[in-house]
Amino acid sequence: MVDSERPPNAQTKNRKAQITPRASDILITLSVMNTKRIRPGIEVLLNHRMDLLAGQRVGLVCNQATVLPDLRHAADVFYEHPEIDLTTLFGPQHGIRGDVQYNMIETPHMPDARTGIMVYSLYSETREPTEAMLADVDTIVVDLQDVGCRIYTFVYTMANCMRAAKTFGKRVIVCDRPNPINGNDIDGNVTEDAFTSFVGQFALPTRHGMTIGELAKMFNEHFGIGCELEVVKMEGWRREMWGDETGLPWVLPSPNIPDVDTCVVFPATVHLEGTELSEGRGTTLPFFLNGAPFIDAYAWAAELRKFDLPGVAFREAYFQPTFCEFAGQTCGGVQIHITDRETFKPVITGIAMVKTAYEMYPDHFQWRQNAYEYEFDKNPFDVVAGTDKIRKAIESGAALSEIENAWADELNAFAEARKPYLLY
Repeated sequence: MVDSERPPNAQTKNRKAQITPRASDILITLSVMNTKRIRPGIEVLLNHRMDLLAGQRVGLVCNQATVLPDLRHAADVFYEHPEIDLTTLFGPQHGIRGDVQYNMIETPHMPDARTGIMVYSLYSETREPTEAMLADVDTIVVDLQDVGCRIYTFVYTMANCMRAAKTFGKRVIVCDRPNPINGNDIDGNVTEDAFTSFVGQFALPTRHGMTIGELAKMFNEHFGIGCELEVVKMEGWRREMWGDETGLPWVLPSPNIPDVDTCVVFPATVHLEGTELSEGRGTTLPFFLNGAPFIDAYAWAAELRKFDLPGVAFREAYFQPTFCEFAGQTCGGVQIHITDRETFKPVITGIAMVKTAYEMYPDHFQWRQNAYEYEFDKNPFDVVAGTDKIRKAIESGAALSEIENAWADELNAFAEARKPYLLY
């Protein structure tokens, strides 16, 4: 660690001098926007825990959803703050401003257009900060909005920063944010060691029911990263809350998660990313519209209705993606309608969709042909699922109930394992 009395470096002072913030812009007042809203960790840090940043050269891990309740970007607030020495920015998948649309396009390192501060991409030739990237950093602040599903890279970017911090003697501060699909419900199979990847580094179920701060504590202690970690808790959040009940504005954390409703359905239809079906990228309803040119929309919808899955209805639909799978082609498929998000079981719903497509269209259905998240030695669907058992069960014709029952014990074990790390 560094001397707590170290002043901001000269380069940072010169940059700060170019932008003069209003005093009212520095502190986030409790009256901003909705007085009944929760207080995210970034707001609590700036209002009450500035001692954590005193004398520290700060690296901020952020993206376009890293905003204060008044919608100011945290990078801008940190940059303008007279007591924060912001030296470095780190961007996750899709870039620091969220402008990289496609799912697995690496982003370059470049200076931030607003502040001139160097942005290192952690979705590039490296997923983990290098020693050189951390040369001017004492404390890494992580503020990222998760979607509540294991199959999403941001929490693993956080984990990689924690590993680098352990290796190079840095400290990590995680500013907690709500789980948009609540902090009670868990669902799905648990990732197996043989199928870990950048969408599943740890033994988590598909829907984990934890905040990013709680996951940080679990990664650090239960899974043994062992860095110097501080989690800045939210104020006012309750585990039963959905994202649209927090009073906070929603900024899409990645290009195809435009609202909280998409977070609800994401743990279901993200499984289609392990197949050659469209999960709706390139449409105005990503993850709600699903299908392929060879699918009979009415027949598939009718087959899915036979399962009588809770909290969901299937409408036969036709759509033309403008990019990604089947761009410019008319796809037959279904639109998912969530009728009751409290009873909806996303994971088995997504598995039902893959299973029926596999069985109804054996001459056309394919597991994804290109590697998923650069895991070239594994079946892409297995990478998404975190196991090969589900794919093999689908290929063998196993009943949907048999597939779901197979993960019950491991899900119960996870529910116990997570208890020490729950903060709310």
